Amino acid sequence: MRERSDDGPGVGPDDGPSATAAPVTERHVPVPVPARTDLWRYRAVFTEAGAAMALADLDGRVLQANRAFAALVGSEPERLASRPAADLVGLGDDPVSRTAWTEVLRGHRDRLQCTRRFKHLDGRQVWAEITLSPVRDEAGHARCALLAVEDVTERRTLQRRLRHLQLHDPVTRLPNRTLFFERLAAVLAEEPGSTRIGLCYLDLDGFKAVNDTLGHRVGDRLLAAVGRRLTACTERDGHLVARLGGDEFALLVEDSSGTEQAARLAEEVLAALQRPFDLAGQRIAVSASIGVVERPTAGTSATSLMQAADTTLYWAKADGKARWTLFDPERNAHRVTRQELSRTLRSAVDRGEFAVEYQPLVGLGDARMRGVEALVRWRHPQFGTLSPDRFVGLAEENGAIVPLGRWVLAESCRRAREWYDAHPQRAVFVSVNVAVRQVWDSDLVADTAAILEETGLPPHLLQLELTESAVMGSAGRPLQALHALSEMGVRIAIDDFGTGYSNLAYLSRLPVSALKLDGSFVQGFKAAEHPNPADETIVTALVRLAHDLGLTVTAECVETGEQAERLHAIGCDTGQGWFYARPAPAARIRELLDEAAAADRARAAADGATAADRAAAPDRTAAPGRSAASGRAAGVSLATGAQPMP
Repeated sequence: MRERSDDGPGVGPDDGPSATAAPVTERHVPVPVPARTDLWRYRAVFTEAGAAMALADLDGRVLQANRAFAALVGSEPERLASRPAADLVGLGDDPVSRTAWTEVLRGHRDRLQCTRRFKHLDGRQVWAEITLSPVRDEAGHARCALLAVEDVTERRTLQRRLRHLQLHDPVTRLPNRTLFFERLAAVLAEEPGSTRIGLCYLDLDGFKAVNDTLGHRVGDRLLAAVGRRLTACTERDGHLVARLGGDEFALLVEDSSGTEQAARLAEEVLAALQRPFDLAGQRIAVSASIGVVERPTAGTSATSLMQAADTTLYWAKADGKARWTLFDPERNAHRVTRQELSRTLRSAVDRGEFAVEYQPLVGLGDARMRGVEALVRWRHPQFGTLSPDRFVGLAEENGAIVPLGRWVLAESCRRAREWYDAHPQRAVFVSVNVAVRQVWDSDLVADTAAILEETGLPPHLLQLELTESAVMGSAGRPLQALHALSEMGVRIAIDDFGTGYSNLAYLSRLPVSALKLDGSFVQGFKAAEHPNPADETIVTALVRLAHDLGLTVTAECVETGEQAERLHAIGCDTGQGWFYARPAPAARIRELLDEAAAADRARAAADGATAADRAAAPDRTAAPGRSAASGRAAGVSLATGAQPMP
């Protein structure tokens, strides 16, 4: 039985706590007026509140709903009575939420909070934040539940728009770097198996020139047009296209079928971008370089994948641009090694990991050792002994060539002084390679003067070799340094001559005393039965012109006796190569000098004995003199089977 009051709607015994302490009997006890007033106010607040609320019984059916709740679900308050509340707010089909809902109704859980999307009666979708809380009596038992629902559709729409702006590039409308990496991380986080992934990482060739000449507005239009063409290339298979920044784009191939699929996509992209773009009355032609990586997802991280893609893109540009290049593990291993060498170069000098070996320069007319070339070696603790071609270029790039070159110069001069002290009558010069960066980044003249003073080596026994491309066209500080070194008495030689400018007219104005012909010319002298007339003609002309300028000529890479004889015949002064000797430690050069000195003494003794015999027997027929060939035969051989050297 419900009691109706003039002050408000009917109030049942379960509608709220009693305001009196009198016991409740089977007979109806009137509710005091103040309590009825409070209940009326509470009911009015519930009914008129802007927040959507409903009361549900312990079976989850609506007892009463306010106007805001009814409007939210598209109904009238009185029509919602006894309807399952969970179905009204989209929780009926979710087993997890349904279980939590039941626990709240039974009083086993204090609250359920979640965000759900449900269908309004007019068909539109509504996003709502739902809260279900038990209403307990004085004993703490759940008597009913309060369902509060907040419409967050507009907030969700705004959040979705903001997220779209946050995850998309404003110029191309493509996914940006953040979204790309989110998608990539999600793909790589899937259960590992036989899944593969492909990535085409591309960069526009010459895009900076477009910005610089036509302006950033045209540049942005070009980027947008490129984005549309890339999207067209991937629409069929649904690959993700993203702009990572600047003129860099990425195409992600999820669940790749193999390298061929990624390569076909790269070819399609190149073909699409080769067509000119018509923008703002301008016809613009661009190309792209693409790095392609394809591999299993198992064991692959986003960082390693992007590093491989970036490296491969660099290869594509280095190989000539407007092409795609596939990631090569072996080539990458070489790159990693190169980076490690570059990183440790400077400290390796301090750790004493470098050594110098010396290769003789031999007179082609008498096979006598005239000098040696200093060749640095890196005794690397991990990669073993490395030749100069493995690290000198790196040293020039990162500046380590300056301290390394200074150390090689000092070590070579110190050894040359030791040889000079031991055999002054057979003094040999030491030839040290100098990089052009040493001239620019250090005071080469001061360093050389200090080293010569410290070691006591006569300046004429030091020769500095610079490459032809470094010397030709030198002006300013390099040219001043060359003249200062020459005035000190140091010899200047041009290394690898014939591979660069080969400007003999300009050479006449430089303080150069020697030319070293590049080994590529000597290769044409391999065998008399298969000569290369062009090489021989060029070398003959170079030697003649060099001699007319007062320069000596050294032929590099002499490997056979036939080469040595023919080079001597056309006028080369000295030769260097494996025919005479391979690079060797300083101790071996000292041994060769000792052996040559011993041969000199033996020859002098033999000549003295012959003279004495002639004086004692004047009536004897004089013995024929020793030929140059027999004299050389009495000398010291620098290599097994090679031409001997006295």
